[in-house]
Amino acid sequence: MFSRIMLSRLGVAAALGVALQSQADVKLPAIIGSHMVLQRGVECPIWGWADAGEKVSVSFAGQRHSTTANKAGKWSVKLKALKASAKGRVLTVKGKNTLKLENVVVGEVWLCSGQSNMEWSVTRSANPQEEIKNGNHPRIRHIKIGRQPSFEVQADALSNTGWQQASSATVGNFTAVGYYFARHLMNALDVPIGLIGSNWGGTRIEPWTPPVGFQSVPALKASITDKLDNFPAKRRVKDRKTGKVRETVNHQSPLALYNGMIAPLVPYAIKGALWYQGESNNGEGMLYHEKMKALIAGWRKLWSNPNLPFYFVQLAPFTYTRGNNSREFQLPGIWQAQLATLSVPNTGMAVTTDIGHLKDIHPKNKQDVGKRLALWALAKDYGKKGVVYSGPLYQSHKADGSNLVVNFSETGSGLKSLDGKALTHWEIAGADGEFKRAVAKIKGNTVVVASDAVANPKEVRFGWHETAEPNFGNKEGLPSSPFNTAFR
Repeated sequence: MFSRIMLSRLGVAAALGVALQSQADVKLPAIIGSHMVLQRGVECPIWGWADAGEKVSVSFAGQRHSTTANKAGKWSVKLKALKASAKGRVLTVKGKNTLKLENVVVGEVWLCSGQSNMEWSVTRSANPQEEIKNGNHPRIRHIKIGRQPSFEVQADALSNTGWQQASSATVGNFTAVGYYFARHLMNALDVPIGLIGSNWGGTRIEPWTPPVGFQSVPALKASITDKLDNFPAKRRVKDRKTGKVRETVNHQSPLALYNGMIAPLVPYAIKGALWYQGESNNGEGMLYHEKMKALIAGWRKLWSNPNLPFYFVQLAPFTYTRGNNSREFQLPGIWQAQLATLSVPNTGMAVTTDIGHLKDIHPKNKQDVGKRLALWALAKDYGKKGVVYSGPLYQSHKADGSNLVVNFSETGSGLKSLDGKALTHWEIAGADGEFKRAVAKIKGNTVVVASDAVANPKEVRFGWHETAEPNFGNKEGLPSSPFNTAFR
């Protein structure tokens, strides 16, 4: 029997091929169903299971493709690239039985993953009654993937909902970030938008990451990659009724959710991925950057797309420490790790320092979060000219006497105090590394920072506290990311 790591190295396709053998009827995976959105402009795999040797045909939009189920009962075809279409059409799968998938459209498909802030629904977010009342957007489709941690790669995902069209009856349970992202894209592109909601509140980043992702990051070799045969880990659970103890999957351990909630989605064609996670990895500093690199590389390998767009949300300010001041800089460490991840090509980050809630780890304003992610996609993936997609991002700094002059990229049409008041949450340090509160002033597309307590400044940091809600951004109203030039 293959070990888990050997199986993973063979790839998801091989793993899927050993499951669901010898079915009496043609069957499809949960991700393929009525009301789904197919990704435009690329080949779209359609796959499933049947009896070994059974002939299967797939028909859609004037195309017809035939194949034969292999010895394991697995079959697969690829629809040729399709143009966007909001017209619902029937996709037919025929073997010994016939399946008719109704109301299938073609547009843009995005995977929405992470922990609770991605799972957070429209109902639980800002202005829910009005949003639900106005939620009739049949071109937006969503499928919620069920929780399925697993010791082994699974052939199929779980879903109690299947694909659903956005309506006042359904949209309340959609991922709010994904829905507002989709609504902004739909209005800008005039095409259907599909959302695959594979997320789980409270989860760490490691369980979502494929083996190949960990293997691509040298910094994770000793801590994770060399131990992959031991993952996912087991945990002992006591049954409340019987008192018996059983072993089950530790869903927080590496590979556990990749096996059951990501791998079964492959090779469904997607445009890109949205990611909102990090709260459960708070305190890891730049190690989290290495783990993000692993996740991104792993997903890109799964979907055979080295340029797969990956857009993520920088965590909002929040009072994590609750009196323990020794940990008040842990969240800024995650911010710096997320900022550093922008060095990975085809990534983007929505900054949320201005739309959080210091006493609520689930800020209700998901509308602006979705919109800010959409701005990245519109500018980078859909060729929309003139879209300012980010607030100012630290680029460099230099000393000028007792001042530090800080340069930024993504300045938009100019730098600005977002509330019209003096800039807040700026600090500088000399050779001793002791940061002191500083005065910061905008000068052109730079910020000049100085402090009477630091004669020869070397380092600068901005917004470097878990409760910092700074007021620096650009004239488009997008806030700047926190940063610390001394943080490694």
